[in-house]
Amino acid sequence: MNIDIQNLSIDQIQQAFKAKKFSSEQLTKAYLNNIKKDKTNSFITINKQALAEAKEADQRIKQGKGTVLTGIPLAVKDIILYEGLKATAGSKILENYIASYTATALQRLKDAGMVVIGKTNCDEFAMGSSNENSYFGPVLNPRDHSKVPGGSSGGSAAAVAANLAPVALGTDTGGSVRQPAAFCGVVGLKPSYGRVSRYGSMAMASSLDQIAPLANTVKDTAYILQTMAGYDPKDATSSNKEVPKYIAKKEAKKLRLGVPKEYFSDNINKEVKEAVEQQIEALKSKGFKVKQVSLKYTDYALAAYYLLMPAEVSSNLARYDGLLYGLMADKKLSLEEWYNTVRSQGFGAETKRRIMLGTYILSAGYYDAYYKQAQKVRTLIKQDFSRVFKEVDVLITPATPSTAFALGAKTQDPLQMYLSDIFTVSANIAGICGLVLPIAKDGNNLPIGVQLLADSFAEDKLFTLGNYIENEHRG
Repeated sequence: MNIDIQNLSIDQIQQAFKAKKFSSEQLTKAYLNNIKKDKTNSFITINKQALAEAKEADQRIKQGKGTVLTGIPLAVKDIILYEGLKATAGSKILENYIASYTATALQRLKDAGMVVIGKTNCDEFAMGSSNENSYFGPVLNPRDHSKVPGGSSGGSAAAVAANLAPVALGTDTGGSVRQPAAFCGVVGLKPSYGRVSRYGSMAMASSLDQIAPLANTVKDTAYILQTMAGYDPKDATSSNKEVPKYIAKKEAKKLRLGVPKEYFSDNINKEVKEAVEQQIEALKSKGFKVKQVSLKYTDYALAAYYLLMPAEVSSNLARYDGLLYGLMADKKLSLEEWYNTVRSQGFGAETKRRIMLGTYILSAGYYDAYYKQAQKVRTLIKQDFSRVFKEVDVLITPATPSTAFALGAKTQDPLQMYLSDIFTVSANIAGICGLVLPIAKDGNNLPIGVQLLADSFAEDKLFTLGNYIENEHRG
C-alpha cells in the first residue's frame, strides 16, 4: 500500500485510522521504508519491535480504547532511554549500551499508545549546535544536504522534516530543539523547566535540560506535551503544578505581544530579520497589540550559559568511567591508566572541551570568579523576564541569527558555533517556555523560523499564538 506521508499531522493520521484508509501497522511500515531510503543519517537505531507495537495499537483502536496518540509513530533522540533499545547519546563511550528502563516522559507516550520507530542521531551527549559532533557521523539537513540540520536534536528535527516520522522527541538545553526546528522548517517546543520529567534522559546540564517535542504542526506539539507533562516522583525537579488543557481554543488577539529590541541587532542575517519583522507587522495589521520591550541582560546570556552549562557537564559526565557500563579498557591497566584511556578514547573533541572547561570553572580560585558570577547573571536574566512578562504575554524574536549554515563551516571555530544559540539560551537560563515555527524561506529556499517566548508554565499562550500564525501562513 502506498501511503502519502508528506507532512502528516496527528489529526490527519487519526482521521485516516477512523476512515480505515490505513492502519498503524501500514503507516509504520511506510515510515520504516522511508528510513531505509533516507540519506540524512537521522537514525542510529531502528526499533525492531516497531511493527509489533503498531499491531498492538491497531488492536487497541479496534477495541475503542485508543487515545489521540494511539498508533502514532514516534522518533526518539538517542539520549532518552527506552528499555531494551540502545541508548548511545551519540557517543563511542556508550556505543553498545542497552537501556534498562524507560524515561518517564516516553513511558507516558507509550502508555497512550505511541509506536517508537527508532532512536535518532544527535550531537554527543547533546553538546553541539550542528549535529556534527556525533560518533555516528553528522546528520544532513533534509532541505539541503550540504547544510547542517542544527543541534543537538538535529536527528529528530531532520526525521520529521524528511518524513521519517510524524513527531519526534528531542532535548533542549540551550536551544537544542528550537534551533534545529528553525533550520529544518518544523515546529519545536521547549517546555518550562519542571513541566516535563527529566527522569531517563541522560543529563548534560541538569538545571537547563528539558525533554521536548518536534512535529509538523503546533497542535501536534501540544498533544505531545499534554500527555508527557506533569509531576514525576522520580524527578525532584519536576513541578506539581496542574497541567492545563493545551488543545482548548482561546482568542489569540487577546494576547499582548512584546518585541525585545536586543534581539534585533545588525548581526542578524538580513533575510531572517526581515521575515520576523514582516511577521510582527502582519500581526499588527490583524489587530494584535504589539509593544517594544527591553531585556537589558540579553547580551550577557550566552556568556553566562557557557559558564553554567560546562560546569554541570563536568559533574554529570564524571560517571562515564567504564567501570559500570559503556566502553571499557584493558583490565591489565592501572586505575589511572584505565580512566584516562576510557575517557580519552570514548569522548569526542567537543565533549572533552566542555568537561575541561567545566572542571576549570569549578576549580579552587576560579569558582567565585566565573561560576558564582554566572549564577548572579542568571538571577538577573530571570528577573528581566519576570518584569517583562508583567507587561506582555508573549515575546516574538528570531529563532536563529541565520538560516542553516554549511557542513564544516564552524567546526574549527567553537565560538562562532556557540553564537548559533544566541537567541535561545536565555529561555533555558530563566526556565521559561519557547516555541519555534517556520514562517518563511530565504533566497536559497532554506527555512526561517520565528521564536515565541512565554513565562514559566504559560505554554498555552504559545500554542494559542503559534496556531494563529501557522493558520495564517497556511490559509
